[in-house]
Amino acid sequence: MENVNNVTEFIFWGLSQNPEVEEICFVVFTFFYTIILLGNLLIIATVCIGNLFNSPMYFFLNYLSFVDICYSSVTAPKMIADLLSLRKSISYPGCMMQLFGVHFFGCTEIFILTVMAYDRYVAICRPLHYMTIMDRSRCNKMLLGTWVGGFIHSIIQVALVVQLPFCGPNEIDHYFCDVHPVLKLACTDTYVVGVVVTANSGTIALGSFVILLISYTVILVSLRKQSAEGRRKALSTCGSHIAVVIIFFGPCTFMYMRPDTTFSEDKMVAVFYTIVTPMLNPLIYTLRNAEVKNAMKKLWTRKFSTELNGKMVVTFPSIFSKKFQKSLS
Repeated sequence: MENVNNVTEFIFWGLSQNPEVEEICFVVFTFFYTIILLGNLLIIATVCIGNLFNSPMYFFLNYLSFVDICYSSVTAPKMIADLLSLRKSISYPGCMMQLFGVHFFGCTEIFILTVMAYDRYVAICRPLHYMTIMDRSRCNKMLLGTWVGGFIHSIIQVALVVQLPFCGPNEIDHYFCDVHPVLKLACTDTYVVGVVVTANSGTIALGSFVILLISYTVILVSLRKQSAEGRRKALSTCGSHIAVVIIFFGPCTFMYMRPDTTFSEDKMVAVFYTIVTPMLNPLIYTLRNAEVKNAMKKLWTRKFSTELNGKMVVTFPSIFSKKFQKSLS
């Protein structure tokens, strides 16, 4: 305990120690992070500019995109910069903040996906009462609950780590600060802390996954009573949700539903839920969801046409007659 302040920074091993591999990874993950930002910002812009907040589905989709941007931004920029750096270091406070951010936004995303599954259940199984059940007040309360739940979870994780002594070594076999790799560096017995961490993260990941499986099973069973067109629309929407759930919860369950141990595959598995999933979310929700695609087409086509027509009318006021200007608008 006397040497608790000996470690003032941590050194990442990164994804690879091969410079050529790191250069390739730099190009690939820079492209991935750019797609994350552009794709999720497109969804946010579509919801905000189109004033689609009255629809609970778009309401939660907007905040899912926002969380995806924040979640990936906690780890991706630092990882991309480290790929071209000889010394991949992070300060002790920075490591704790990164650990907090990963679990805060990751847990919040889990809860938002769970709430979105409930939204689809109400929309498909109780369509006549949908707007009554999913009114703005309830949606706001659900959203607040996701943020509060994520905050409580992450505070518990960080509190368990900061009270541990770190005497050295300070090298983390990972590309960001996560609980299990950091616990390996503590110069004290971390068995109890490891069990609590696993129980905390594992209960949230597995519990939410089971709830999602049950909700989608009920939805799929209820589709037998729907018309062919209703089934097609419901499957289109739910299909995108199920794809996101599998891609996100699979790696999370592998990482956090096991004892306090680490494997060489952990870094590649972590890439899926910190970078790949936030990148695929906008693609899945736009390419697989007909409603979102149509909303984007209508909004941006209408916006482009309005701007184009407005410019034509303003630029050539003396050429076009009032009647033709009226037809343009």
